[in-house]
Amino acid sequence: MATTSRAVVNSSLFQKTILPGGIRVITEKLPSVHTVSIGLWVDVGSRNEKPEEYGLSHFIEHMVFKGTRNRNTRQIGSSLESLGGSLNAFTSREHTCFVARILDEHLEEAVDVLTDMVCNATFSPTNIKREKTVVLEEIKESDDTPSDKIHDNFNEIFWGSNPLAHGIMGTRRIIGNAERRDVLKYYRRQYRRGSIMVSAAGSISHRKLVRLIEQKLNLPDGEAETPPPARRSKSRSIGIERSDGFQTHLCLGFPGIAYGDKERTAMMVLNAHLGAGMSSVLFQRIREERGLAYNVYTFQDYYRDAGIFGAYVGTDDKHVRPAFDLMMAEFRKMKNRRIRPDRLAQLKMLIKGHISIAMESTTTRQNRIARGELMTGDYLDSRRILRRIDRVTALEVRDLANRIFDESQMALAVLGPVRKNLFDDIF
Repeated sequence: MATTSRAVVNSSLFQKTILPGGIRVITEKLPSVHTVSIGLWVDVGSRNEKPEEYGLSHFIEHMVFKGTRNRNTRQIGSSLESLGGSLNAFTSREHTCFVARILDEHLEEAVDVLTDMVCNATFSPTNIKREKTVVLEEIKESDDTPSDKIHDNFNEIFWGSNPLAHGIMGTRRIIGNAERRDVLKYYRRQYRRGSIMVSAAGSISHRKLVRLIEQKLNLPDGEAETPPPARRSKSRSIGIERSDGFQTHLCLGFPGIAYGDKERTAMMVLNAHLGAGMSSVLFQRIREERGLAYNVYTFQDYYRDAGIFGAYVGTDDKHVRPAFDLMMAEFRKMKNRRIRPDRLAQLKMLIKGHISIAMESTTTRQNRIARGELMTGDYLDSRRILRRIDRVTALEVRDLANRIFDESQMALAVLGPVRKNLFDDIF
């Protein structure tokens, strides 16, 4: 028997229904729009894969576009485009998502396409062979893009033997050797009713969406396998890969916080201050004042049970060590100083502005409620998020910096024409 809850927040109507077998349907009705964004989320990503399966979550994301029992590839591609809508998908380390954005009058067509892809994909041998070539080219493109490859290198160094370490696209060997039976075995093991969550935001009838999902989403009962905990095999670590090129790329990171951590809003402030945008400290120090790099930023990776706070810079090999030293100096300052009141107010305004602008997108809204539901079993409306940001104090940010910037837990990845012994005095 289905159970439904509802709440009205800031004129938006949120509703959630849990269907038999554990399928969750969550909607946010927005009275001012005529479009709807629907995400069919599978609680499966590269983190779920065993070593011999690396890349299969991403490969299945590709394959469901290549034909079902009801549609061929061309029909899938034109199904929503012919109605003025769009169809897309992505795979992360923890989730796979299939997204449709359409006019509200085409809700039934969108659900029909999404559920057909996820439930009725044929995985034909011909299409598997053809799509292997496509994915292998995608892997090669990433390997040939140093600003992408450095992040994969960093994750391998940071996570070691944990499944979070390997790249989402997998390896050329595993994808190249994958057989149809391997793909089907993984798909049937992971694509279960209990691992499915459907989120929608916009001009949406919750009751109608629930009815359509009940009718069209036919998968076996059960849940996806639970991946291993996010544990590092070693703490302080470094990896330097020499390569040809004109630039050296560096990623530096520390253990961060989980998606549902109560300090997440303080982390937003810390990130904005250090490396988000042209007004950030690292951008000003490294690019504007010293001219050491064109691209420098900080980033946050959130998982259910862990996270990363990291920084990236791409620069000439002779500037790598000065840029690294400047980064470390700013991280150490954050452990000993509080952000000035005027700077804190500026950062809060910046973050709230970015959130408010993003919330004008139905796709952002459905993504937000989906990730909240999948990661924590709850989700925050924009008003609550903005209130939490207003409450962040300079002391909380400093305390978080002391928790995050533990140099005994630091990981460093370097890629480019750089000396192997450049960081021997640190590692």
